[in-house]
Amino acid sequence: MTLPAPLTGVVPPVCTPLTPDREVDVPSLLRLVDHLVEGGVHALFVLGSTSEAAFLTDRQRSQVVEAVVGHTGGQLPVLAGVIDMTTPRVLDHVREVTAAGAEAVVVTAPFYARTHPSEIVHHYRRVAAASPVPVVAYDIPSAVHTKLPADVVLGLAADGVLAGLKDSSGDLAAFREIVTGAHTLPRFSVLTGSEVITDAALALGADGAVPGLANVDPHGYVRLYRHSRAGDWDGARDEQDRLCALFGMVGAGDPARMGGSSSALGAFKAALHLRGIIDCPVTAEPQVPLSGEEVEKVGKYLAGAGLL
Repeated sequence: MTLPAPLTGVVPPVCTPLTPDREVDVPSLLRLVDHLVEGGVHALFVLGSTSEAAFLTDRQRSQVVEAVVGHTGGQLPVLAGVIDMTTPRVLDHVREVTAAGAEAVVVTAPFYARTHPSEIVHHYRRVAAASPVPVVAYDIPSAVHTKLPADVVLGLAADGVLAGLKDSSGDLAAFREIVTGAHTLPRFSVLTGSEVITDAALALGADGAVPGLANVDPHGYVRLYRHSRAGDWDGARDEQDRLCALFGMVGAGDPARMGGSSSALGAFKAALHLRGIIDCPVTAEPQVPLSGEEVEKVGKYLAGAGLL
């Protein structure tokens, strides 16, 4: 399947279910994919932050892409993250995921070493020149410690280097600048990575959303998207309010003993386990698992949203 230009709609960053031994649980992964497809999502993004890509081995990354692409059989576009520190390592991942069938690659700025904007531009140009599929930029400064400047993104988009942007920066003003600048780039897709301001991003003119919470409630985000596209902003706000309440589950973990990633990803996986979609809620090491009491909190959020 060719990636739509622009890519629109709800594109969940697919969780990676693991076995108790922390191998990829392929049967659970495929059930999750079926759950998302049944929920009406428009594409799938594997090997992103919610997928725990940074914790997976190269073998496991390839296993995830091969399993999802093989299972969807062209029903939906599959985007694959090629997240790594430097250009040569990203290029290795591009070769692997495109050989496995990914229809687009999602690329962060380089990290670990401090990079200048000119080096970031070179990075994206080099990746795009080598990639047989479209390149989507992933702006996630909390993880890579570099904010992609709007002029850099729009310049690369105008040159045909980038097919889209997934914005997880939390900077709504900068996001608006890119949405406005993209008005002259009709094939460029601007996607929000926020669970809690999806309605606002769509009202600004975003093409879609990549919310991790959509793993748990794809139907809710699809309803939100449809309300927005129909101009039913009251309906969109009501759905967003319900999803914001559900998103409270990410704080179920005790911050005195675990990081925010452990709490959020642990909550998503606990919710999927409680809903009977995946077999095991374990997260990748060194993340700390939720306790029984914390899992009960997640259950209460699900019940409050009508999902249990």
